[in-house]
Amino acid sequence: MSRPAAKGWCPGAYNPMMSGDGLVVRVRPVMARLTREQILGLCKAAIEYGSGLIDLTSRANLQIRGVAETDHQGVLNRLAELDLLPDDPALESRRNVLVPPMWAKGDTTHQIALTLIDRLAELPELPAKMGFAIDIDGAPQLSDNSADFRLEHTTDGALILRADGASRGRPVTADSAVDALIEMADWFVKTGGTENRRMARHVMLHTLPADWQAALPAASAPRLFPGQTHLGTVFGAAFGQVEADKMIDLLTATHATALRVTPWRLFLLEGTDGMDTAHFITDAKDPLLSADACPGMPLCTSATVETRQTARRLAPQTRGPLHVSGCAKGCARPRPCATTLVGCDGAFDLVRNGAPWDQPVKTGLAPDTLSKALGEL
Repeated sequence: MSRPAAKGWCPGAYNPMMSGDGLVVRVRPVMARLTREQILGLCKAAIEYGSGLIDLTSRANLQIRGVAETDHQGVLNRLAELDLLPDDPALESRRNVLVPPMWAKGDTTHQIALTLIDRLAELPELPAKMGFAIDIDGAPQLSDNSADFRLEHTTDGALILRADGASRGRPVTADSAVDALIEMADWFVKTGGTENRRMARHVMLHTLPADWQAALPAASAPRLFPGQTHLGTVFGAAFGQVEADKMIDLLTATHATALRVTPWRLFLLEGTDGMDTAHFITDAKDPLLSADACPGMPLCTSATVETRQTARRLAPQTRGPLHVSGCAKGCARPRPCATTLVGCDGAFDLVRNGAPWDQPVKTGLAPDTLSKALGEL
């Protein structure tokens, strides 16, 4: 089966998306980092103008939920005051730049990212969801995250630009990387990539230039988990959902100097030594770290089932990763999972080792029968 049509664009600050609980206003912090003043201000804006909930997205952005249309301009004014709207509105949606969380000011990751951001206007018009990964802080860390243009290292430390979906990349230098990326974007458009929407699909149908397939990237690095790092403490947020008032409490208690967002529902508080908290994940073995769940009903108008409480209840009982999706679009995890529960007309279908739109092994499961159904597998 093929995936049902999802939204063809992502929300932004200037161009928010309407959901079941109001507007979703996405904030793209530069280098996925917010100062203490910025994250405190963002949390206060979420409480004043929204539902008090903030999403951590799979592209290391943040989303204020539940904003009334009449309050949208107020949110924009607050974000501008916090210096969280650095772009020309026409360029904001292009700034989909992923970086590893441990980058340092002035390092190669930082330099290339800022150069790319400065030159976004030179890119051709690309499909809305296309993005970039500057994944050169050691071995690749972002291989499983959404990006169409990937800057990575080879096993011997050389820098390559790799089109997503291709096994090999083009050798580049730090100075030539952005030029090469713009050239690849031009190739994508000129060869009809706009119709295919994403790079991985396009390279299945069109052969890349031979010299763009010269070197293999290094093997992926181990994933990040909650715990202590040289920069500060990593915390997890179940399903990427943050209660703004609880984040304010954590920032106050830890005296954190800044926050870095990751694409893995984790955030790093700079300058902290860790602390116990009931509101965020601190245990690297917590089963919720392996559970994905979209907002579900009533926050999403496509969903017919509640998702996140269901996932909380079932995660400790499930062997391996769990995905609870409000509908077959699978927005929280648009790829295969060991166990996927898909909402359909108020009940759940069960998919094993597949994506939400794949053929289920069981259908029409009532919410209160899910534990038994999973136990029988």
